[in-house]
Amino acid sequence: MKMSNFKKFVLNFSDTTLDLRKKVALMGILNLSPDSFYDGGWYKTEKQILERVEKMLKEGADIIDVGGESTRPGAHPISFEEEVKRTIPCIKKINRFFQVPISIDTYKAKVAKEACGAGAEMVNDISGLRFDPEMAQIVSANKAHLIIMHIKGSPKNMQENPHYEALIPEIISYLKESLRIAKEAGIAPEKVIVDPGIGFGKTVEHNLFILKNLKKLQVLGRPILIGVSRKSFIGKVLNIPLQQRLAGGIAATCVAVAEGARMVRCHDVRQTRQAVDLLDAIMKQKVHL
Repeated sequence: MKMSNFKKFVLNFSDTTLDLRKKVALMGILNLSPDSFYDGGWYKTEKQILERVEKMLKEGADIIDVGGESTRPGAHPISFEEEVKRTIPCIKKINRFFQVPISIDTYKAKVAKEACGAGAEMVNDISGLRFDPEMAQIVSANKAHLIIMHIKGSPKNMQENPHYEALIPEIISYLKESLRIAKEAGIAPEKVIVDPGIGFGKTVEHNLFILKNLKKLQVLGRPILIGVSRKSFIGKVLNIPLQQRLAGGIAATCVAVAEGARMVRCHDVRQTRQAVDLLDAIMKQKVHL
């Protein structure tokens, strides 16, 4: 699909508009859980949280994605009360001090409702509206943007020998059903972004195959988000620890953008912004020299 054929790939928030036809949008990750796989427990105080947001915005983040529950492989769910305690005060503070769209990374409808009430304008649901039957209606009622992701299993068991008969067709089928659920709930199609769910019920080989074949998801007609930042498949391919996965993540991100991704979720905003902006410039170069 050529960029000129992208239709309605424009996200309209209360204070800003992101035109994904012109620019790859970056979601800066703000993890508030103590057990996130990379930066768990780094941001505990209000000062640390606001400094982290300010830094990501200066480095080129377009959206701040706030998460209160780790969804790393093997993670156990937390209560609604605990997730709200971790995220809602933070969202209120970000909304007060910064003019930036806020996303809530949750699969719980009640958490999404509280977050939207506090100022979030996007819901990032790793289950693609499957874990909580009330999620679609909450998103619709709040006129929020929505990221629907593919997952096989749950965070607790998703990496226990995941198997597919046909990987890409199964992901597309899952996301099509999620799009149907969203539409029936009254969620405007132009508010929805799709995510193949790198690392969520996938082997290393599955992740590499998805990145190589990402263009096939364009059949869904929605912007594609990719999240590869610091993930374990990078370490397994390159035989390197978590702290050394930045370069590999940048490489995987650039492949994804070249294959059609228009939104990237990342920890390392400055490096990712520079890489995708340069790649975008190269891909859009049409002058005959």
